[in-house]
Amino acid sequence: MAALAGMLTERGLRVTGSDNQLYEPTASLLKSSRVEVMTGFRAENLAPSPDLVVVGNVITRNNIEAEALLKSLIPYLSMPEALWHFFLQHKRVLMVAGTHGKTTSTSMIARVLEVAGRDPSLMVGGVAKDFGSNYRMGAGADFVIEGDEYDTAFFDKGPKFLHYHPEIAIVTAVEFDHADIYRDLDHVKSSFRALADQMDSSRTLVVCADFPHALDSTSATRARRLTFGLKQGEFRATDVHAEPGGLRFAIERDGRRVADDFHLPLGGRMNVANALGAFVMLNHAGLSAEEFARGLRVFNGVVRRQEVIGEAAEITVVDDFAHHPTAIRATLEAIGERFGGRRIIAAFEPRSNTARRNVFQRDFAAAFDRASRVYLGPVYFKENDPIAVGERLDTAALAAEITSRGPVTAACGSNEQILARMLDDARSGDVALFMSNGPFDRLKDRFLAALKELEQSHGDDHV
Repeated sequence: MAALAGMLTERGLRVTGSDNQLYEPTASLLKSSRVEVMTGFRAENLAPSPDLVVVGNVITRNNIEAEALLKSLIPYLSMPEALWHFFLQHKRVLMVAGTHGKTTSTSMIARVLEVAGRDPSLMVGGVAKDFGSNYRMGAGADFVIEGDEYDTAFFDKGPKFLHYHPEIAIVTAVEFDHADIYRDLDHVKSSFRALADQMDSSRTLVVCADFPHALDSTSATRARRLTFGLKQGEFRATDVHAEPGGLRFAIERDGRRVADDFHLPLGGRMNVANALGAFVMLNHAGLSAEEFARGLRVFNGVVRRQEVIGEAAEITVVDDFAHHPTAIRATLEAIGERFGGRRIIAAFEPRSNTARRNVFQRDFAAAFDRASRVYLGPVYFKENDPIAVGERLDTAALAAEITSRGPVTAACGSNEQILARMLDDARSGDVALFMSNGPFDRLKDRFLAALKELEQSHGDDHV
């Protein structure tokens, strides 16, 4: 919604909006876009009547402002409908969908196209470091977009990505997620089947073969289907090895080398898979391997994806958006590889609508094996989505299970307790990793500030 608001202001439209709270980086993005934000939802926010209202999917049918909208004659659209109407219908849409890796892959594709001189447009669910924003308005033919499987609006419960009509789409992974709107894995797969069914023979679907449910969900598509993966698929990443400043790999197609010596300035095998999917899409779209390699070398990633925010007292502080067991495991593996031999102390906030539920109680237990110490925050409470105790993630039981596997784990009763315990436990050479899909009470910044104060006081004592 913040990206769409910024894009509409660049079109010369006056944009206002309502929300209960804003946190970074969204607040700064809206301010720089000159979007007028009203705190709280009220019927009065629709006066004087706007020409159009775009309704975000967090707005429920009984939201006071939504009720006022429905009683009025003001026209309204969902966010995906507005994107198609104002921006997508006259572009070649390149879309990245899937349970993991969407934001990084989408940003990577846009960066490679930009370096190749294609001047793409972009909309992504994070801040792409290369553009300093979650959107980009380009004059080129391509619009690169992150296709979310989350529902569209209270009046349209289908997934957002069905509104984008891509010419080429990537499906990075299909796993169970979004337990607040999907009943089970089959329900999730039904959305990806709908996407695959929507794409006809003139379109191309690029699917990660490392995820069996991604293959199954797309097997009946009429589109041309290309598969990729680290373990299986038509396209494979080979000779993957870490080096200072990232990873290097080559690409084979059906066992034959088609591209050599790619340098990825990010860590983690999952990011190699993201880059491989991006290569298959862009190579099919007309870019050469040389153009892809040139753009990949200068890709700087996404804010809050394995982002080093600072170092003090010889402790490195890293922020990450991970909130699904697969993403947590991949993040810890990437951090372990990037900072080989260093101890990882990891804090995790169960904040997403799925993480707060006990559907991943067992899966979370196996996700933290690469950490030395783990600090679990309290399950985040949402007034509009309360969870019964019997359905809620049991952090005490989870802490015991993680500890039984090796990492010493504490179920903390508050974020203040996490901060205090991490400061007590941290030692020189550690990597402190903070994982949440929200602001996590600014723990990463507060932890880093406390380390700097400690470093300063020790320096003064030495003097």
